[in-house]
Amino acid sequence: MDDVQECVEGLRSALKANGITLPSLGVDLPSFAGTYPPPLVALGNCNAATARQLVEVLHKAAGR
Repeated sequence: MDDVQECVEGLRSALKANGITLPSLGVDLPSFAGTYPPPLVALGNCNAATARQLVEVLHKAAGR
C-alpha cells in the first residue's frame, strides 16, 4: 500500500506543479481485493478544461 500511495502523492505533486488538480486521484481500494497485481491508481474524473490542460502538458513533455 505504501508504494502505491507514494506513487499517487508523486503524481498529485507533479500535476499540481503544472496547475492541474484531479479531485478523484487516489488508490483504487477495490483493486486490493482483486486478482490484478499491483494495486491500481484511480485517476478519477475531470472536467474538459482539466483534460485540455493534461493534453497540453503531455504534448509539451513528449516534445522534450
